[in-house]
Amino acid sequence: MKFNKTFAKLVLSSTLVFFGTGCSDFLEEPDQSNFTLENYFTKPEHAESVVNSCYESLRGTLGGGFGGAPWMMLEFGTGLANTELGQAQNSIFVRNLVNNSDNGYGATYWTNNYRGIANANLAIAKIPDIPMNEVAKKKYLGEARFLRALYYYELVRIFGNIPLISEPINLKSPELYPDQSTPEQIYKLIEADLIEAEASGLPVTDVTGRVTLGAIKSLLASVYLTMAGYPLQKKEYFQKAADKAKEVIDSGKFSLFPSYDDLHNPAKKNLGENIFMVQYAAFVLPSNWQSSIIPYNQGISAYTDETGAIFANKEFVESYQKGDKRAEEKQFYYKTFSLRSDRTKTRDLGGYYIYKLFDTEAQLSTTSSNLNWSILRYAEVLLTYAEAANESTGPTPAAYDAINKIRSRANLPALSGLTKEQFREAVWKERWYEMSFENKTWYDMARLRKAFNVSTRSFEDFVGHKFSYGPVLQARELLFPIPTAEIRNNDKLKQNPGY
Repeated sequence: MKFNKTFAKLVLSSTLVFFGTGCSDFLEEPDQSNFTLENYFTKPEHAESVVNSCYESLRGTLGGGFGGAPWMMLEFGTGLANTELGQAQNSIFVRNLVNNSDNGYGATYWTNNYRGIANANLAIAKIPDIPMNEVAKKKYLGEARFLRALYYYELVRIFGNIPLISEPINLKSPELYPDQSTPEQIYKLIEADLIEAEASGLPVTDVTGRVTLGAIKSLLASVYLTMAGYPLQKKEYFQKAADKAKEVIDSGKFSLFPSYDDLHNPAKKNLGENIFMVQYAAFVLPSNWQSSIIPYNQGISAYTDETGAIFANKEFVESYQKGDKRAEEKQFYYKTFSLRSDRTKTRDLGGYYIYKLFDTEAQLSTTSSNLNWSILRYAEVLLTYAEAANESTGPTPAAYDAINKIRSRANLPALSGLTKEQFREAVWKERWYEMSFENKTWYDMARLRKAFNVSTRSFEDFVGHKFSYGPVLQARELLFPIPTAEIRNNDKLKQNPGY
């Protein structure tokens, strides 16, 4: 009998991952070796412990180093990123559109997100029976449902037809060899989870970085916008997306930062524009992509590993409208920097590196970054509202207000008097420019079936779009390949077309 290694690991991780999550009462039990899934969930602390384990997978695809990192897969798939790291073959295969199912980036996305789903399934199944305060119980379940929805949302957009598992599994479960479900079935669970999480009593904001009502509504707006596009094309969901984004806007709890510097200021994490983030802490659990976003061995950073793993294509940065503040030096990108050996001297780096992810203190001195990774920020909510409202009713004053807030911060003139079609492309362009290098653009390309031509500054069909450096997108690139190991270990899984 074939053995599905990935899902077996998920079963075991569900049992073990909540150990060491800071539950002091747990450590006082006389015989730790007797804890099992059947007898562990007896205290409120255990509910907190298993929900804490659900957050862990948020970090699994981030990072960097000389092998690149999985998050870069979504950036190289846009044709807007470059690399100096020749040994990072997984990055180069995606960038050159010769990707295959052996790519370790895709395998990490698959296993990491299913691990998060396994832990969320465990929380959702076990917490209801724990004797504890019902209000707190409901909130924990809301967090778990949000996180399960988020992990499925990532998987279904990347891989398409995927297994749908909503209950804990063990080595005897039929789901150990799961069938594939359609995107429509996956989105049905995502929507149901988020609607239930929305009613769980969570606060609108939370400076600790836990799931909030603001995050739930923001993610639901994003999900609805995607459901209105490809592959489902449920056009009625544009109005749902607009309505949900408007609820976030009307809450008055979020606002754009006045300065782009705030986007990568650790003191601003979980505040203002930052609706939901992956949490890091310097010297405890530092963010680990800093060495990846600096040029290769040019001696500008306190980090000795300067990998040049990812930076922006010149043609993309130079396609920003003249006067756009985001394209100015040390706003979203940087071309020059002082030398580690002598900070009075500045070097031209020869390319556009990513400043919006740059932790200045860590780069200059500590080499331990306190910077969070943004998953949902208010700028995206504004652009989601503008796009969805326009698709529903045309360019309303409220839709103009949303997009012009983004443009105003960029020192660009306000838009007015556009047709529905003109407004549509204006919003798309703002999404490409504003959300660059935040793992958003490839998802937009897939749901719109459109790509941005940096030479003409206009949008064209995804299939047949030529990257500025030569490769041409094919229909297969609308999804990434299901990892080889999953196909090999489960003959119910069918590979995506073209791989």
